[in-house]
Amino acid sequence: MTAFELERILDVERQGWDALCAARGGTHYRELMTADAVMVLVNGMVLDRDAVAASLDDAPPWRTYTLTDPRLVRVGEDAVALVYRARAERADDEEPFRALMTSVYARTDDGLRLALYQQTADHGPGLD
Repeated sequence: MTAFELERILDVERQGWDALCAARGGTHYRELMTADAVMVLVNGMVLDRDAVAASLDDAPPWRTYTLTDPRLVRVGEDAVALVYRARAERADDEEPFRALMTSVYARTDDGLRLALYQQTADHGPGLD
């Protein structure tokens, strides 16, 4: 398998955000996540793959998003963590969603899969 590269992992991450903007998040993450993957959300919820997919099937789409300050952290021979800052908006009159994200991707026999996703409230600088 090829080595992990920042642009390749960012592309996979952006595909997820694009799916959320197109109201296809449930389908996308159902396919992308490993069977035992979890998402730890900024509101304190911890969801397994099935719960993530179900919650995203009915979620309102994001209108825009930006990902900044990306970096990769190797967490094993076949896994890497993508850490970045995200800002997303659903409607003009809503406060933007801002968080620090960590997505752990693992190389599997089925290709690159999301094993863990963590959101942390973004209160300013911190990725330097």
